[in-house]
Amino acid sequence: MKRDKIIFYVSTGLLTLILLFSVNMYFFKHEAVAQMFTGFGYPTYIIYPYAVVKLLGLIAIWNSKFTTIKEWAYAGFFFAFILAFFAHYMIGDGGQMAALVALILLIVSYIFNKKTQN
Repeated sequence: MKRDKIIFYVSTGLLTLILLFSVNMYFFKHEAVAQMFTGFGYPTYIIYPYAVVKLLGLIAIWNSKFTTIKEWAYAGFFFAFILAFFAHYMIGDGGQMAALVALILLIVSYIFNKKTQN
């Protein structure tokens, strides 16, 4: 059980760092992110709401009282990372590896979150 908790905390902590880095970029390097979103064909008005939703998802994942919301957060991040992987892959900017690492960390976090709840 102790090993499972350590794996959960490490994977979720690393995932948190990746997401906080992207939120930081969304808030403080808005012009660069706006250019990237335009390159993807996404509207730039979703940048700030997307950053806020990422923060709320992190809060839900770390809070054990939000069981249903936590499931939704994991699902939302899962689809976001898959879409991010393919978006980066299709424009060829090399950012798909960060999305893949985030996806792997998310899956490990989810599995070990379930193991530590039982």
